[in-house]
Amino acid sequence: MPSKRGSAPVPFLRGLVKPMCGIVGYIGSKQAQNILLEGLCKLEYRGYDSAGLAVYKEGRLDVEKREGPLSALEDRLKEHSLSGEMGIGHTRWATHGKPSDENSHPHLDREQQFAVAHNGIIENYLELKEELQEKGYTFQSETDSEVIAHLLADLYDGDLVSTVRKAVGRMDGAYALAIASVREPDKLVAVRLASPLIVGLGDGENFIASDIPAILEHTRDVYVLNDGEMAVLDRHGVELTTTDGEPVERDILHVTWDAATAEKGGYEHFMLKEIHEQPKAIRDTLAGRVKDGLVDLSQDLSFTEAELKRFDKIHFVACGTAYHAGLIGKSVVEKLTGIPVEVDVASEYRYRDPIITPSTLVVVVSQSGETADTLAALREAQQTGAKVVGITNVVGSSVAREADEVLMTWAGPEIAVASTKAYTTQLIAIYLLGLYLARILGTCSETELSDATQALVQLPEQVEKLLQDPVAIQRVAGEIAQHEDLFFIGRGLDHAVVMEGSLKLKEISYIHSDAYAAGELKHGTLALIEEGIPVIALATQKAVYEKMVSNIIEVKARGAYVLGLGLEGDTELGKSVDEVITIPDTRPLFTPILSVVPLQLLAYYTSTARGLNVDKPRNLAKSVTVE
Repeated sequence: MPSKRGSAPVPFLRGLVKPMCGIVGYIGSKQAQNILLEGLCKLEYRGYDSAGLAVYKEGRLDVEKREGPLSALEDRLKEHSLSGEMGIGHTRWATHGKPSDENSHPHLDREQQFAVAHNGIIENYLELKEELQEKGYTFQSETDSEVIAHLLADLYDGDLVSTVRKAVGRMDGAYALAIASVREPDKLVAVRLASPLIVGLGDGENFIASDIPAILEHTRDVYVLNDGEMAVLDRHGVELTTTDGEPVERDILHVTWDAATAEKGGYEHFMLKEIHEQPKAIRDTLAGRVKDGLVDLSQDLSFTEAELKRFDKIHFVACGTAYHAGLIGKSVVEKLTGIPVEVDVASEYRYRDPIITPSTLVVVVSQSGETADTLAALREAQQTGAKVVGITNVVGSSVAREADEVLMTWAGPEIAVASTKAYTTQLIAIYLLGLYLARILGTCSETELSDATQALVQLPEQVEKLLQDPVAIQRVAGEIAQHEDLFFIGRGLDHAVVMEGSLKLKEISYIHSDAYAAGELKHGTLALIEEGIPVIALATQKAVYEKMVSNIIEVKARGAYVLGLGLEGDTELGKSVDEVITIPDTRPLFTPILSVVPLQLLAYYTSTARGLNVDKPRNLAKSVTVE
């Protein structure tokens, strides 16, 4: 076995937790059902809408799956328990197909010889599905995942491991797989590509899981699979290889976390974990939507070219953080398409009697898809004949069901009340929409669109770079935590970003904070600047950079302590501020994705410096389902 026990504990596994679905697998001498259920219970914090188990017993795979909470599955298993010592389990966060029993995992092939639990997205599943249907395979679900089970059956060559290698060679996308088969019931196979997966090592038993908490009760020794790797488990050991069959040497990680810390992937709070999940969430939201170097939303939106060209006005409607995403959307879409855009707080939209016609495109933005005011605005717009596009993070939510078209974000569940990765993926969805409209309408050249798309796909890597060293932000947060008032200023897109930064800070630190358009300082707000008061100043927009520096000098002259946030390579900003934080240089249109990350971290570290409950701030709820 290619392993070494006794390696040093690792305090953090950044990126280990996949914020979408949960996998568990067991092979040993104990009854699998209870171990699998316990593991799924430990993964409930990740969010899910259905759950299921597949357990091997005497030449067959018994499967039970239920939409809804785990308790629904547990109630069913009280009536029909699954007996056997090998199996896989799954909690699903819907991506392809609504939440339902049929769409739940594990999925089986038509002969019920292979069971598959899958996290991620198979981008070429439609092509594979059509190929398999032509061969006579019938599908029971709306998911992309079911194609894997049929593909395994179609490719089976008498060797499960060889067959899995052939199957993953046919699949494009991101996935973590747990596979069981009646053909070789003494094995479980796990595969990872861009979707986290671990293997737990026991005595006479071994485990698969998408996250450490699922197996912590049974073992603290794990392998962490890397992309392009697979594990073959039996009762007595684990073999690690690449998907090409090359042996893999891997140290065993001995987990020292307690259960609560393990749920957070080693991070102190869910909010910090979710901030660090943003590169992955952005990649997932971009996945399958960039083809041949250009944005293509034809698989998401069914609008014809004629319909898109008919829209002469766009309304963004949202609440809270999503409203701030809409403010950025206004500048982005107007610049790319030339179409006039209005932005409304959803709770005010109906009451101002907005001018809506059948030529108006209304874009409603809601993380949960259940925000009451946003839903009311959606219905009002449809009653007037407008078309509505919903941007949401939850398949099967009211927004997803009721909007005419849906552009999903793939942030995965957010546990912390203060939104971070949901916000950045909303921005990505808006950029995709703007670039797609510009392509269809011909308002930007193909070269311009290609260059912009290239910059867009570089954003995840740039966010990763931003997250590497938070020391300067922690230092500033320690200073800010001593104050009860502070201000954010910015111009252009930076103004929309500082509104979100201010909201984050006040949400979780309880410090009074306001965000102002920097050009408005002379019109009253300079009266609030006094000696030592913190001011966070963004200066990432090159077109108004000199004017922004002048505004910074104005507040410095009145005694403010200024944190400046600018672009890498800017040697001038530091001359006018007390502390500088930089973000990677990118096109001015895309700086909001990068500049918000330091502001999220600033809010987080300020809250922790004040000893507050970061994940559950007082008086706030994650989803506002009443007006």
